[in-house]
Amino acid sequence: MKKLIVLLFVLASAAVFSQNDAKRIAQFNLENKVAIQGYDPVAYFKQNKAIKGKNELTASYMGITYKFSSAANKELFLKNPAGFEPQFGGWCAYAMGSAGEKVEINPETFKITDGKLYLFYNAYFNNTLKSWNKDETNLKAKAEVNWKKIYK
Repeated sequence: MKKLIVLLFVLASAAVFSQNDAKRIAQFNLENKVAIQGYDPVAYFKQNKAIKGKNELTASYMGITYKFSSAANKELFLKNPAGFEPQFGGWCAYAMGSAGEKVEINPETFKITDGKLYLFYNAYFNNTLKSWNKDETNLKAKAEVNWKKIYK
């Protein structure tokens, strides 16, 4: 009987985790289930640069795949994946704060604030990081609220 209860618990837990993974995949900014257009999330923090990850160095966290530029960065990620994920599912932080919209990003336009990675749209003479910097506190608060509405 105990084995049956444990088995049912494991199966129920797996179902919940796979539902959460599917929800994350549906809401995150991904290309073929890969986040940040294949850029290394750890490099933003450790090298303070946007560095493209390698196809042979990948790791998944709750259904989202990340690429890494080095084995050392991959190992750091695996120790604390949530600490390296971009905010707002990898969508433009400015657009999330100003309009609650999911807008594509330029992975080379980023900012680390309070140990969190924020990514921004930057194309056609529109660098939203500049606009973010003008009212970061307000936009960040609004983006948090807007993201919670999207990612329930």
